[in-house]
Amino acid sequence: MFDESQFDVCLKLWALRIPRELCKVATRALNGYLLDKARIKPITEDSTCERNRLMILSEKVKRSDLSDIPEQVLDEMKKLCEIEVVPYSLTLGYSYWGADHLLKQILPPGVEVPTSFETIGHIAHLNIHDELLPYKDVIAKVIFDKNYPRIQTVVNKVGTITNEFRVPKFEVLAGKSDMVTEVKQYGATFKLDYSLVYWNSRLEHEHIRLVSNFQPGETICDMFAGIGPFAIPAAQKGCMVYANDLNPDSVKYLKINGQLNKVDDLVHTFNLDARKFISQMMSLPESKTSLESDVLTEECEINSEPSKQEAESDTTPVRNDNASIGDGLKGLCADAVAAVPAAKRPLDISKEGANAEDCSVLVSSKRKGNGNKRIRATELSYSKTWEHVDHVVMNLPASALTFLGLSLSLSLM
Repeated sequence: MFDESQFDVCLKLWALRIPRELCKVATRALNGYLLDKARIKPITEDSTCERNRLMILSEKVKRSDLSDIPEQVLDEMKKLCEIEVVPYSLTLGYSYWGADHLLKQILPPGVEVPTSFETIGHIAHLNIHDELLPYKDVIAKVIFDKNYPRIQTVVNKVGTITNEFRVPKFEVLAGKSDMVTEVKQYGATFKLDYSLVYWNSRLEHEHIRLVSNFQPGETICDMFAGIGPFAIPAAQKGCMVYANDLNPDSVKYLKINGQLNKVDDLVHTFNLDARKFISQMMSLPESKTSLESDVLTEECEINSEPSKQEAESDTTPVRNDNASIGDGLKGLCADAVAAVPAAKRPLDISKEGANAEDCSVLVSSKRKGNGNKRIRATELSYSKTWEHVDHVVMNLPASALTFLGLSLSLSLM
């Protein structure tokens, strides 16, 4: 691709040979006259004698008689030991120079040097402009070499985003072709396949800002949840989260991240169009039942122990119909309660594939302890499901004008 030796710079310098035990005192005496290069130590071993060290002098010391150094400094050095001046060669090669310096040597003059990139775990995402595409492999090699092992894969976006999931197409320019990675943000770990799901590391502060407004015990509705940058930290704060995304791969990793961060009992995942998800949530009829997604794979257990008096008075049977699963959220619940007393009673969260009629109650809970403990929840009965949703998160691109009408209708409810 290119010869790394073309970046070699050889420096012809002078050095002082002194006993190693005097290095500390000599360093103070020669302050300002020793080599000052990033990542280069001015004191090195002497190959001729292990008891001595070589003190490499600055580039501004040009003569072997040390006439470039003030007399008082030399006199102080002569009091310590006999001064022996020796020539010293130092080569600064490819491994020494940073990416910015190297790319300036490679790319045509006047073009912008692309040394910044988005980091997603071990992946570096470049956004190379058209004028630099002929140099994309060289750029990727330099970025890879100068950031390894932190960066192990370098990719570049190909074309424009045309799919409904807002996931770009990438080409791997350097390193291994492994797009599954992990990202850590504000105490949470997110696993994702960068080739299949949407992720933007630059939104970290926006995630933190929004989640900071949530309080433990609140109910969050995340319409475009992705792999969980809002949903997971909200659940970590003790919020009940209903998280939806149209991309099935995003939902897959959202569930994985819920388990990875031990909050899967507080994150209910859905794989629906956002309009359908939110509109059906708003229109569900009043009923005291639980809401559960058809894409969840594990049962979420909720305990609520009725009093003895309630248990004795509750003689109404629970209906388990075999009706087919309806569209959207109406088909996500099972074991609907036909008649429930005003007091608390246990709720059954349906497993995937269960059949049910209309269900409308959102269950809000505050989780205490670790993720292995069951949730204690109190049933809520409202004329509208919407009244118990404390926050709705809509993470949209700036061009998503089609959702403005929906946003307005929600604000008027």
